Amino acid sequence: MADVLDEASIISALAERPAWSREGKLIRRRYKFSTFPKAIEFVNRVAEVAEANQHHPFISIDYKSVTLELVSWHAGGLTELDFRLARLFDEIYA
Repeated sequence: MADVLDEASIISALAERPAWSREGKLIRRRYKFSTFPKAIEFVNRVAEVAEANQHHPFISIDYKSVTLELVSWHAGGLTELDFRLARLFDEIYA
């Protein structure tokens, strides 16, 4: 099981991912797209990465926006994996 990050590590990791916000025990980001099909294409790519890492975000789709939420529930909080996936999802979006 992955170790939960301490507060200083979480603050540092969030500083590297300024588009993400902390909401209690999880991190969240909303991505915006020009069309609904582009939003769905992004979700499909996120799904592939998440499955490959055996760590799955909460996904909310609202027409041309996608919100992802990450937390390692099995560990009881945020872990390095959450922030690694946040970086990978940002790279897919870019």
